[in-house]
Amino acid sequence: MTGTAQPTGRCYCGCGREIGYGRYFAAGHDKTAEAAFLAIHHQASVAQMLHAHGYGPDDTKSVTKAAVDKGLWEECPFGCGYRGARESINNHITRRHQEK
Repeated sequence: MTGTAQPTGRCYCGCGREIGYGRYFAAGHDKTAEAAFLAIHHQASVAQMLHAHGYGPDDTKSVTKAAVDKGLWEECPFGCGYRGARESINNHITRRHQEK
């Protein structure tokens, strides 16, 4: 397949359900499709999928570090090692680093 996936008005998991404009999946069906894909291609294992793409547990092969290095994610400014999308970082700081 080439190009970028485009919403079609039908759920991308293949169930045939009609969905709203601009959406790819019916509610929860993205996780169903993800689980099926992992089962088919990676023995139902996220670890196997990461390994197949060159990622692993070492920081030099970390998928979360790669996301930060590409500018897609951020590291917690408090140096605790947490990495995530901007909103995840904000939630993390609120929960873990601010006085309650």
